[in-house]
Amino acid sequence: MKAAGFLIAALLLAGAAPAQQVQWNFDKLAARASDTVDVNLSGSLLRFAAKFLSDDDKDEAKVKKMVGGLKGIYVKTFEFKKPGEYSPADVESFRAPLHPPDWERIVGTHSSEQGETVEVYVKNEGKGIGGLAIIAMEPKELTLVNIVGAIDLDSLSELGGHFGIPEGVEVEKEKKK
Repeated sequence: MKAAGFLIAALLLAGAAPAQQVQWNFDKLAARASDTVDVNLSGSLLRFAAKFLSDDDKDEAKVKKMVGGLKGIYVKTFEFKKPGEYSPADVESFRAPLHPPDWERIVGTHSSEQGETVEVYVKNEGKGIGGLAIIAMEPKELTLVNIVGAIDLDSLSELGGHFGIPEGVEVEKEKKK
């Protein structure tokens, strides 16, 4: 999944600070999936990994600073043998905890040709963003990402042109209707 892959790669390089992990129930979906991937990176593990990044390399130093204070990165991917093995109700159950005023959808993309949809939500906390959630859907795959901690969208945008992230990619909030 190209769009989700880009977003996941970009977001793995993001932010720092408090928040809580989104409470999603994966049990029913996991029972129907042919394959699952489960990534759970706690803040302490992220800080340990960041120690191996160089302070002398400008790009690595930026990444080190951004991931150093994250509370966690959680990724869950379900793959299915055929389309239609997960339902709109399944997806809605993952959207349910991502409602205003705590959460706001900032990106929504859909490709009819590829059958891909990606939604990105941010958790509003005080004066900043306290977390991020992604729901990425394909006909035979569903990926859920939750980054816990403060996310600096400006810093995220600055990573364009590095680490395989295309130049000129910016994350902007959707305009309120």
